[in-house]
Amino acid sequence: MLNVLDQPRYKCALAAMQTVQSIPGALPILHSGPGCASKLNDNNGSGGHFAPNAYPCSLVSEKEVVFGGIKKLRNTVENALKVMDAELFVVISGCTTEIIGDDIQEVAEEFFTLEKPVVWAKTPGFKGNNYLGHDWILKSIFEQYLPKLEAAPKIKGLVNIFAGTPEHDPFWLGNLHELERLVESIGLIPNTIFGAGRSLENIKKIRQAEYTILVSPWVGTESAEYLEKAFDIPLLKYPVLPIGAFETTKFLRAAGDFCNADKEKVEKVIKEKEEEYYYYLERFADTILETRLLGKRFTVASEAQYALAITKFLVNDLGSFPLTQFITDDTPEKYRDAIKAEFNNLNYDIHADVEWTTDGKDIENKIRGFDFAGIPLIAGSSWEKNIAKELGARYVNISYPVIDRLIINSSIAGYSGALKLLEDIYTA
Repeated sequence: MLNVLDQPRYKCALAAMQTVQSIPGALPILHSGPGCASKLNDNNGSGGHFAPNAYPCSLVSEKEVVFGGIKKLRNTVENALKVMDAELFVVISGCTTEIIGDDIQEVAEEFFTLEKPVVWAKTPGFKGNNYLGHDWILKSIFEQYLPKLEAAPKIKGLVNIFAGTPEHDPFWLGNLHELERLVESIGLIPNTIFGAGRSLENIKKIRQAEYTILVSPWVGTESAEYLEKAFDIPLLKYPVLPIGAFETTKFLRAAGDFCNADKEKVEKVIKEKEEEYYYYLERFADTILETRLLGKRFTVASEAQYALAITKFLVNDLGSFPLTQFITDDTPEKYRDAIKAEFNNLNYDIHADVEWTTDGKDIENKIRGFDFAGIPLIAGSSWEKNIAKELGARYVNISYPVIDRLIINSSIAGYSGALKLLEDIYTA
């Protein structure tokens, strides 16, 4: 029996056009119908080089469904190369053009040059969501562009950093910048490809990195593992976005050990950061520990990244108790056991039950049945606002969809990001 999916938390793979838009100078070329493009492009900004609605699309119609759309795509790419001031063009396909069998690879390879590289990625919605599409696009860029560059020497201490899903994750850029600062603080050189000040040059430098750090429970794994295999760049897959002192200190030590950073420098940075962090916590301890303001039990309904990271922070740093945590990103089965293990790897011998579901009404009904033993805390998307209001809960909007707040460059990662998250929780 078919079920209706209520309150979706992700989009189809074609929405990974936002991954391309988040690389300054990169331009997605959509081979799809006009409706797909207009509905999926709901971001509030791109990498800064183009307006978010400035992207070519082949505008496939019924005619192309019958006779094929390759000619129309070829014209679209040719004209985009003439009039769009981009450094990298990424042709991506939607459901219709994949079903009729249009060969986007042939067109992309026809126009590829090192001066204006054109790469391709198949991103039909029937094959997956935008979390998977993000990974497919990165892998396509790495596979089709990097091997064509001349070999260059490794740069000592250079580290590629990947984390979060651009635009879809509301804190993606702030968190990425915080991870850059953390890595830089221990004497390493971060290399990222998304956000202001980045360009095609940062993509070119990927091969020159000594290491790659992927901060993610699963998103981005395929493309990061490709870099390790194809270019012999050792990969540290750190499964938890570090929030708060406990996890951030673990992250710095893990990154330092893996990347051969100076141990004394790492410990000096940790000491300074922890002293500042606990200074602020002690100043507001009376507020944070006041159970009349907030109870000690919580639930998170979010993608795996935030469900895991916020659970770790609230348990390990604040001593709160997790109820069932809901993961809403349709994590592939092969990653789920490892994620479950992380939910059981908490301080004080605490374990958190985790449930994968993409049905918002199902989440709502289950939260309604929880015993919070005090004022509840619910962290999730804007879909959780109504159940929070019904239960008189403290509610924090930390994942897509974000309707209740404007997030420009905020971060909830690291030591400082944890303090920002506490501000949000207690402001609620």
